[in-house]
Amino acid sequence: PPACFTSDQECKRMKALLSVCPTDLDKYIFLMDLQDRDNILFYQLISANIDNMMPWIYTPTVGEACQKYGQIIRQPKGMYISIKSRGSVKQIIDNWPGDNVDVVVLTDGERILGLGDLGVYGMGIPVGKLNLYTACGGIHPDRCIPLTIDVGTNTQSLIDDEFYTGLKQARVRGGEYDAFCEEVLMGLVERFPGVMIQFEDFGNTTAFDLLNRYRTKICTFNDDIQGTAAVSLAGIFSAVRVKGTHFKDELFLFGGAGEAGTGIADLIVAQLVAEGMSKEDAQKKCWLFDSKGLVVKSRLAQLQHHKIPFAHEHEEVRDFLDCVKILKPTAIIGVSTVAKMFNKGVVEEMCKLNNRPIIFPLSNPTSKAECTAEEAFTWTKGKVLFASGSPFDPVTVDGKLHVPGQGNNAYIFPGVGLGAVVAGLKHITDDMLRISARALADMTSEEDLASSCLYPALSRIREVSINIATQIAEEGHKEGLAARQVTRSDIEEYMYQPSR
Repeated sequence: PPACFTSDQECKRMKALLSVCPTDLDKYIFLMDLQDRDNILFYQLISANIDNMMPWIYTPTVGEACQKYGQIIRQPKGMYISIKSRGSVKQIIDNWPGDNVDVVVLTDGERILGLGDLGVYGMGIPVGKLNLYTACGGIHPDRCIPLTIDVGTNTQSLIDDEFYTGLKQARVRGGEYDAFCEEVLMGLVERFPGVMIQFEDFGNTTAFDLLNRYRTKICTFNDDIQGTAAVSLAGIFSAVRVKGTHFKDELFLFGGAGEAGTGIADLIVAQLVAEGMSKEDAQKKCWLFDSKGLVVKSRLAQLQHHKIPFAHEHEEVRDFLDCVKILKPTAIIGVSTVAKMFNKGVVEEMCKLNNRPIIFPLSNPTSKAECTAEEAFTWTKGKVLFASGSPFDPVTVDGKLHVPGQGNNAYIFPGVGLGAVVAGLKHITDDMLRISARALADMTSEEDLASSCLYPALSRIREVSINIATQIAEEGHKEGLAARQVTRSDIEEYMYQPSR
């Protein structure tokens, strides 16, 4: 047709089409199809409307998309490498059509959000993360690879699924798994020198093992452990700012003791140590509650290694509400994927103990949240300092509108990756993650806090990423880990702007 349309008009048309999609999953499918048809328009659309569209391209909708990946898949995205290809991984990686790759998001699909082992159906997570790397952090989409390694699945329903796109076998573990991961990671680093590799949604033990093994060998980080920790620490900084207290005065009780919980606890400890507290005293500020109850020293023989630093001298306690009554925490952080763990009794007890209780139900997707925003604000009569892992609508209590802050890792990982890529970081350290948390918290305005939101508006997320990237690059230079000394303007110049 002879008519020509501007990018704004094209985006307006796409928004109109989205508005008639009946479900969030339909919106997800529409957007993924748009990405396949017109990559530039896709990024123009979501970059300009990130606060509205992030829930459709990532959490919570991506959880349902992963569960139904075999049914909704149209055009395969990213790279799949099967353990059946051991010995020829390098050739597979060499087949990637582009030579310049800056970021790889890698999963084996064992622990997708709070949904468990989804095998290669978990590819929706690396795809979604890299969409956000581009929209929020300005990494060019052609310089990104979503990568799923297929070692099987222990979910029988997937093995029985006629549309399952992966190996129909039990997961490979042990030495064979480790050797396969080594082959994949070294193949990526050799093919794409300087690439940053983000580990995503591995099982608990595997996640810690991979991070500990490779964090000082290549440029890598684990978003579930470290990204969640940084965005949570930023929320705590904002909560303490509202309370007018000191970080060292807080006492934390975690509902859940997996990757996210111990990752947050570790970064809290690092922050307290940086403020002058001994590591031993800092660890005593964090208590964990897992599926068997309070993590205490009498359970040491049965504990996974990442829980041991937080196993304190105390009698065993099986009930979470009893733990709240006994320990008297100022903050409870939900990373359990147990819906309604923060029930009315727990929340009201926190309100008895604290004038402004800190309550962070961080589990994803929404169905796994420890409580909802409406419950937390209603049960505390608006006193709660709240952040959640999934988005919730604003809540009105006694005539006041409260805007729940979402502790979304997208506030952190795009900026961390951007800084790592532009500065050519060799490694990503805990100090860099602490600094990213502070940079995020510092962008939370008084207006945000007055509306009960502990984070800046998502519409400012590219600005957030630039600030984090700049400070990450500066810290990398100080630590002698940066290949290049870069400025804020260098970072802004690197960032991809979708246009014709």
